[in-house]
Amino acid sequence: MSEQRFRRPFGQNSSGQDPYGQGPAGFDPGPGGYREGRSSGLHRFLGGSPGAVLVRLVFLSLLVGAGMAMLGVTPGLLFAQAYDTIQSLMALGFETFHDAGRWFVAGAVVVVPLWLLSRLFARGR
Repeated sequence: MSEQRFRRPFGQNSSGQDPYGQGPAGFDPGPGGYREGRSSGLHRFLGGSPGAVLVRLVFLSLLVGAGMAMLGVTPGLLFAQAYDTIQSLMALGFETFHDAGRWFVAGAVVVVPLWLLSRLFARGR
């Protein structure tokens, strides 16, 4: 067996702490360092600084809006089509349950009497 497999990672002493006293070994504070507070939580939530995220969102909104305009899609049309799609899927689902209910009743008309007869004849043995 190789001894290299059992060596500690670089920068970690036997107590599991960073030898430079900066925190637990293997802890990466990220680009903001060891700062605590709201800005680090906000950066983590947004995925970057608020200004950079805002610029990215504005740029992507312009690109998507231009593409939608070229295809003739408006936000109102998009929402109306989404509503119609959801409504038709719900109608299809209810129709399926209606059909399944009819199948259940039709099958039960045959299966339940046959089961009842088989139980009655089995009891007589």
